[in-house]
Amino acid sequence: MGIVEEAHNVRIVGKGNEIVILAHGFGTDQSVWKHLVPHLVDDYRVILYDNMGAGTTNPEYFDFERYYTIDGFVYDLLAILQELQVQSCIFVGHSLSAMVGLLASISHPHLFTKLILVSASPRYKSFIHLFI
Repeated sequence: MGIVEEAHNVRIVGKGNEIVILAHGFGTDQSVWKHLVPHLVDDYRVILYDNMGAGTTNPEYFDFERYYTIDGFVYDLLAILQELQVQSCIFVGHSLSAMVGLLASISHPHLFTKLILVSASPRYKSFIHLFI
């Protein structure tokens, strides 16, 4: 397991050829997907991760400057995809992570075959610094 995988509690389950990334919203962690994952694992390889500062992520990896804007979370998603050598995926993002996936797909469109955005809002682009 690489440093990015460890830092974000990356978990990979399932046995399909297509990859689905499940990215949780602000104030939650990957456990919010616990009822969805069993329905996906027969057909997809599912990647779950925690955004920095959520779940049991190591607080030593948290950098206030990096996460002052949403861009730090976008860089994290792209780093996870790179470390896992993901060539294409279906991205499911909730809340803040919906915008993270959208921004990542703008800069790296070849990595994303579909985006499923749940409760996405462009307001997340600028609000994050209010909570840090």
